[in-house]
Amino acid sequence: MIDFTLATFLLVFFRLTSFFLIAPVFSMRGVPATYKLGLGFFVSLLVVHVVGINSQVMFNGEYLLLIIKEVLVGLVLGLSASIFIYALQMAGGLIDIMMGFSIVNVIDPQTGSQAPVMGNFKYIIAILFLFFTDGHHLLIRGILNSFFLIPVNKWAPMLEGTISQALIELFIRSFAISIQIAAPLVAALFLVDVALGLISRTVPQMNVFVVGIPVKILAGFMVLLLVLPGFGIILNLLFKELFRSMELLTEIMVK
Repeated sequence: MIDFTLATFLLVFFRLTSFFLIAPVFSMRGVPATYKLGLGFFVSLLVVHVVGINSQVMFNGEYLLLIIKEVLVGLVLGLSASIFIYALQMAGGLIDIMMGFSIVNVIDPQTGSQAPVMGNFKYIIAILFLFFTDGHHLLIRGILNSFFLIPVNKWAPMLEGTISQALIELFIRSFAISIQIAAPLVAALFLVDVALGLISRTVPQMNVFVVGIPVKILAGFMVLLLVLPGFGIILNLLFKELFRSMELLTEIMVK
């Protein structure tokens, strides 16, 4: 019985830890790795008593394959949750190119790498909104529900083309969402570029390159203030799409 419980615990621990290492919020670089491992350890202790009832696992030749499967399940579900968060940074990158901020980058708290200014701004708002709506609890609930649909003692079709095709579709959907988020500011700044082009033709003495940069920045901030109140609605739809993608990938791995 001890072997059954220990083997089940390790499989649960691998799935949860791999999910926490890549999922939004939990994978922030500012969170020490020991905390991530500790969270996976204690959550695994709670889960193993429920999962172990119907999952009898032993240390045998197939156990290594089960470990690989659990790590892949956690990584796939974590990646599906992170894709839509990265869509916000992609939208911010498009806005930065139009506003002239593309030469300035800041540190991304998620990965520790450089990120666009507006993308990092939208990302911080999204993380605060996620905490405010208890979205981090829903992320944990999503990975916990996967244990009932994908038992730890059974192999899932992780290497089939349906998983890769579903991830590609998620990437395409996230790219479309990022364009929709950036569309108001990009369209407004495009009109500013057109207006500056007309001014440069009608008033050749004006140095458009000197005047245009502060005008575009001012216009960008004005449009941002106008669309910012509706950003919560966009985030609500984005998080619904995020949790729906986790459910979709879990159902695909069950088949």
